[in-house]
Amino acid sequence: MAENNDRLAVVILAAGLGKRMKSELPKVLHRACGRALIDYVLDEVGGLQARQVVVVVGHGAGEVREAVGDRALCVEQSPQNGTGHAVTVAVEALDPAVEEVMVLPGDSPLVMRGTLLEMLDARRGAGSAAALLTARLEDPAGYGRVIRGPAGGVARIVEEADASAEERDVNEVNACMYAFERGPLEAGLALLTTDNAQGEYYLTEVVKRLVSRGLAVAAVPAPAEEVLGVNDREQLAAAAAVLRSRINGELMAAGVTIVDPERTYLDHGTEVGRDTVVMPLVFATGKVSIGTGCTVGPCSSINDSVIGDGCEVCYSWLDGCEVEAGATIGPYSRLRPGTRIGPGAKVGSFVEIKNTAVGRGSKVPHLSYIGDADIGEDVNVGAGSITCNYDGESKYRTVIGDRAFIGSDTMLIAPVEVGEDATTGAGSAISEDVPDGALGIERCPQSNVPGWRRRKKDKKARGQ
Repeated sequence: MAENNDRLAVVILAAGLGKRMKSELPKVLHRACGRALIDYVLDEVGGLQARQVVVVVGHGAGEVREAVGDRALCVEQSPQNGTGHAVTVAVEALDPAVEEVMVLPGDSPLVMRGTLLEMLDARRGAGSAAALLTARLEDPAGYGRVIRGPAGGVARIVEEADASAEERDVNEVNACMYAFERGPLEAGLALLTTDNAQGEYYLTEVVKRLVSRGLAVAAVPAPAEEVLGVNDREQLAAAAAVLRSRINGELMAAGVTIVDPERTYLDHGTEVGRDTVVMPLVFATGKVSIGTGCTVGPCSSINDSVIGDGCEVCYSWLDGCEVEAGATIGPYSRLRPGTRIGPGAKVGSFVEIKNTAVGRGSKVPHLSYIGDADIGEDVNVGAGSITCNYDGESKYRTVIGDRAFIGSDTMLIAPVEVGEDATTGAGSAISEDVPDGALGIERCPQSNVPGWRRRKKDKKARGQ
């Protein structure tokens, strides 16, 4: 495989509008499995260790520049007048030491580094002026066709808009991924015209001009999956499905059980430990780390969160939180940003927790809202209890000490503190601190009215 790439430059074409996406967002910034399309291309290119990487920007140039950051030099194509024009703009910015130029589309997130290296090897090994990736597709619609000469070599590439009916029947397509020797590339670019159906400068015409000069062009077959580009929302979904399959496959190979890979949605970069079982309809977005020996799902959504070893999460939503080893979440729990659930703790059904630390072994079993609180170890929070943390202007914290017992339907009116080993009576509204070991109770005296039901019926019978 190609190793010496210190004379190689990679040009990534990312200037297009992407009309079929019907979006204000630049096409290469649409996301699949949590990342922009161009991020995948830049990742694979990064592994080549090329001397220079140049991204050609145009539509939404500022947004694309920001997304690319310091990973590449961005040059602007204005106006956008075809792929040949885009490469011309890029070549003008190349380091003089560059002798070889790879050209890739920024909207093809499925190509793998190994395939790109094969293309470089094919060009170098044969001493060709250029090499290009091709694939045979069952439905080649939308792609340029590779037209072979009598001896079987590449004669030219014809864009679909310019193809005859016979040429459209060809199922070998151009992947729009090339490796050029710099000198012949520059010579070919200088001769391009806009004499075609779209009135643009086609990069594919360079291939035809190289062949007409008797220079060799190597065609390198690539897996059909890798050459698929993204031009509309349907193709975006198709690309995302392939990326998900790769993500899930790598995790399963590493010892994770994914019960139904086609219905498990884990974004790029999701970390999952060995012997964890991921049930169907689990969504992991953002930066997610799940430990070993966990059971996650079914029907759970996890965003920007860390889950420790041996945890269980069922039918729940976790966003921006940390769950430590052995904790149990759900079913139907919602953990909001800033929440930390301690080791062995339990958050049960229909519980919402926000910006709260729940200590080791503590339980919030069901039907509670806990916000802006610090809960100690081995605390039990009874059903229907809430922290009243917001007075309409400011938010305040509630502190509950170790081993406290919060009776059902307790309202903790912050700022308030319940001490260690303290108890609150069921149905209490606690607005003052409860000392260690004390019982805090707040109830109106109960009044019973004898015979009330019978008198009500008699009154109704009299029509009163």
